[in-house]
Amino acid sequence: MSTDQPAPLEPTLSPYDAILLYSFGGPNKPEDVVPFLRNVTVGKGIPDSRLEEVGEHYYGFGGKSPINEQNLALKAALETELDRRGITTPIVWGNRNWEPYTTDALDQLAELGAKRAVMLVTSAYGSYSGCRQYREDMALVQRERVDIDADGNLTPQGIEFDKVRPYFNHPGFVDATYHAVTEAILELEGSSTSEQPRTHLAFVTHSVPDAMEQGSALHHPASYSEQHLALAEELISRIAAQTGRELDWSLSYCSRSGPPHQPWLEPDINDHLEELADQGVTDVVIAPIGFISDHMEVAYDLDTEALATCEKLELNAVRADTVGTRPQFVAGLVDLLLERAVIARGEHVEPAATTQVPALHHTCPANCCLQRAGQSTGIPTVAGQ
Repeated sequence: MSTDQPAPLEPTLSPYDAILLYSFGGPNKPEDVVPFLRNVTVGKGIPDSRLEEVGEHYYGFGGKSPINEQNLALKAALETELDRRGITTPIVWGNRNWEPYTTDALDQLAELGAKRAVMLVTSAYGSYSGCRQYREDMALVQRERVDIDADGNLTPQGIEFDKVRPYFNHPGFVDATYHAVTEAILELEGSSTSEQPRTHLAFVTHSVPDAMEQGSALHHPASYSEQHLALAEELISRIAAQTGRELDWSLSYCSRSGPPHQPWLEPDINDHLEELADQGVTDVVIAPIGFISDHMEVAYDLDTEALATCEKLELNAVRADTVGTRPQFVAGLVDLLLERAVIARGEHVEPAATTQVPALHHTCPANCCLQRAGQSTGIPTVAGQ
């Protein structure tokens, strides 16, 4: 495990001439919802009637996912931080499943004259859906983009991309998450009506199929769930060190979307809240450490469904913020971009990591987080993985 305070990196992103902020995407209006879900589930043969059912989550919010505005806010925050450090490398935003699509981002990068760009994905964890699928989709789009010369020869238009490593254990993400969680604990305890409250810290992330969990361990020192557990243990340790308190805690999951016969990571947050109430827990902080912003999984699955479960169970509950555009997180992302640039220049850098799990690799092996043949990921409502 490397130090929490690495030496400052040289403020240059050379050899990169652009940054791609690469996200999942989401609908902007009601008529976008089903076409967006078609994109998400392409090749799975899911009828529009089923997509309309899933789309109810979006229709309840006016047919608009919060993720696009949140990505624009993150892009602006990154530009401000880059400017503060004297770095002028431009940032382009693109999505896998909605406008601006990957190809739109590539058009914009081409207009900028970019030849080699660094890719920053809006998912903090190493897994198929959080890392490899972005690389696969980019490769697919790149293969379809060619120039035809006067003789009819095809020449790839491709821009070379290097991806920033998963950052669940980078100091910037850990620090921002710690502050969000401790603020929620203070808010919860200020609102508790129990004479002897039993406070529980319920960490939550997006569920994935068990097969994807197993694949995430390929070439990683920790699987998808173990990465979350490592962050949770680090946060609990910090809270104990700062306050002298050792809180009860757990990791549960939300947003399961696969067929009933397919095993996914459990327990579901709503089932888990019922278990906690049965155990005598009175006060709960719901901490969505698996998400970097308050997109649909947070807005619906937690703020709507999970908090309604808490109300039914008479649990005093507060939902912690995601890291969003907190300064520690944004500064940490720029540090990660600089770290990746050092590696691209062939220079040595000690990757910064703040959990018992070391920093994951920047350059993914060929079969890292490999998707198993025939593995279905269901109909994700995911908006930021």
